[in-house]
Formats: sequence, structure tokens, C-alpha cells
Amino acid sequence: MHTTLDPLARTSTTTTNTQQRVDLYGSVHKALRSFMADTLVRVGRMDVADGDGVIADLAQLDALLHLCLRHIHHENDFVHCAIEARRPTGARRTADDHREHFEHIAALRADAFEVRYATGPDRAAQARHLYAQLALFVANNLQHMHVEETVNNATLWALYSDAELLDIHERLRASIGSEEHMQVAHWMLQALNPAERAAILGEMKQKMPAEPFAALLGLARSQLDGNDWAKLAAALGVPQATPMCGPCIFI
Repeated sequence: MHTTLDPLARTSTTTTNTQQRVDLYGSVHKALRSFMADTLVRVGRMDVADGDGVIADLAQLDALLHLCLRHIHHENDFVHCAIEARRPTGARRTADDHREHFEHIAALRADAFEVRYATGPDRAAQARHLYAQLALFVANNLQHMHVEETVNNATLWALYSDAELLDIHERLRASIGSEEHMQVAHWMLQALNPAERAAILGEMKQKMPAEPFAALLGLARSQLDGNDWAKLAAALGVPQATPMCGPCIFI
């Protein structure tokens, strides 16, 4: 059986009072924050005189924006629909945010186009404008994700049992292609804390055949520094000498 790396195979849990509840947002939002922060820094330090470098920087930005679009659709189609089904207008605030995000993404892509094809001083000016607009987009998304993780989660926990939330998650996960799963994994592995990382990979260790899990460990080792890798290897009971996975770098 062929098993691909699925960074969404386990949802995170959040403590509310003394009860652990299924959190549909936490882990993937950490991945998105990591991707956004890295891309913002990369665009900010862009060398507009380096044509190949500009193309590479804009390619990462385009990958980020594409993933953001996919993430919006996943939330609209599964999470917002679940809220609205039992509490009409319950997801209105974040649904309105999503409409603004669509517009902002389109504008950022237009700004990136201007940077790519501008020359001389015009390219430098366009790059500064792109960086400023991307910073606003990231700031807006950080606030938006906080609302989802607090207000929307509270609504979901009031309306759905954990079993029902896991069913929503499984249907969402099944709708995602392997390429998107791997892209999220690239950013999630380095964004999770050691306990979260060990819990997710520990569950995968129980479910995945040996060969795909070895590839997953190689990806994890390539993403983590020595200290974090040592903690993960110890938690999973695997050798620290696991080979790195060069071909698994997707971004």
C-alpha cells in the first residue's frame, strides 16, 4: 500500500477548561504562519538586481498565495459550512474576512507581476510596494487566524462533539491532494513545538508502512535543527542517524 505524508492526519487538541477538544485550526495555522513569515522576510530582502533571485522570491510568494487560496476554500467548504448548518450567520465574521483575502491575494499577484517585469529604479519601487502590501496581508491574516482559533473554535465546540469534528476533519483531509499535503508538511514540521511534532509523527509511525515513514523521518530531519531532531528521535525511539531526505524539499 502506498502511503503519502499527511500532515493533517492528526488534528491538534486545545484545552478548554479541563477538557481536551479537537482543534481543526491549530496545526495548519502554525504552518501558514511559518510560511507567511518566511516569505515576508524573503520579499523584504529581495535583491532587485538579481534576476534569477527575483524569480525565485516571487515563486515562493506565488506558492504562498496559492496555498492561502486553497486554505480559504477548505475552511469555506467544510468548517464554515459546519458552523452555518447549526448556527446560521455564526461564521459571518470570518467569511467576510475571506472575501477580503481573495481581493488582497489578487492585488498581491498583480503587484508581483509588476516587480517581475519592471526594470531599474522602477523595479526597486515596485518591490518596496509589494513588501508593504504583503506585510499588511500577513498582519490581517494573523488577526484573522486568532479569531478562528478562539471565536470559531468556541462555536464549533458548542455545536459539535469531538467525534463529529474528527469526521469533518477527515472529509476535509480526503479532499486535499498529496502535493498540497507535502507543501503544508514542509512548513508544519518546523513550526510545531516538540510535543506537537512528536504526537503527530508518533501517530503516523503507528499507521504508516516502514518505507514511507522512513521518508517522513528524512523530511523531518532535513527541516529541524540538531536539538529539535534529537528530541523527536528520542520521542519516537528512532536512530538519530536517520538519513536526510534531499528530494523531499518541496518549497
